[in-house]
Amino acid sequence: MDLTTIIGWGLAIFLIVNGITLPKLGNFYDVPSILIVFGGTVAALIACYPLNILKDIPKHIKVCFRGKGYNIPKTVETIVDLAMVARQNGLLALEEKAEEIKEPFFHSAVLMIIDANDPDKVRSTLENRLDEMAARHEEARGLYLKGSALAPAFGMIGTLVGLINMLKGMNLSGSGGASTLGQDMSVALITTFYGSLLSNVFFHPIAQKLAVRENEEELYGSTVIEGVLAIQAGENPKYIRENLLASLKTGEQQKLLAKEPEHNESDGGES
Repeated sequence: MDLTTIIGWGLAIFLIVNGITLPKLGNFYDVPSILIVFGGTVAALIACYPLNILKDIPKHIKVCFRGKGYNIPKTVETIVDLAMVARQNGLLALEEKAEEIKEPFFHSAVLMIIDANDPDKVRSTLENRLDEMAARHEEARGLYLKGSALAPAFGMIGTLVGLINMLKGMNLSGSGGASTLGQDMSVALITTFYGSLLSNVFFHPIAQKLAVRENEEELYGSTVIEGVLAIQAGENPKYIRENLLASLKTGEQQKLLAKEPEHNESDGGES
């Protein structure tokens, strides 16, 4: 569970409500404004994107609330363990180990080197899969970036609607028009508020969180690719660990390096 999404949305709502003050919350409820901003934004997104992207919106929201999908340090340790097995018993000995790997990308990468595929072919195939995943993620993130831009635009449309109705209803002769002045002006202002709220509290945070998850997946994918290719090349497990650690944060590096003696002992003291 990713608590930052819950904390961020909860804090934003609390601060906005607190700024409005509870007795005046009713002033910020306006059905025409909701229809213009929320309805207009949703309608525009439907017009912009095909159904196969729109139907995945619940999955995108779920991604925002889940924790890290990939444990890179654990992946490095698994790669090092596989390297030890391969150096002692050959690549074919990894077939049994591969069945224990549940993540599809990692699993298929190990099977490719077991089948003695050309290293360039292995890299090309895996990088193409990674590029395809990145393209899908970028497409999904674009949905929320588009929503972040559309919501304030529909807020401005609502503002124009309210101002036009207000001006049309005004009577400079001094008689009539005053009864709808407040309602028209409220539509003009509340739609701007709704548009900004929808953009900055909902769409933009989701787009940013999806970008974070995409970066995590790219790091995981590149770690797997470099790891399995090093195993195929017969590299020393110690070297593989140190090479893969270069892409990790300092804290994660120290955590893995602390386990190094254990693996060196298992490796038979090779250097």
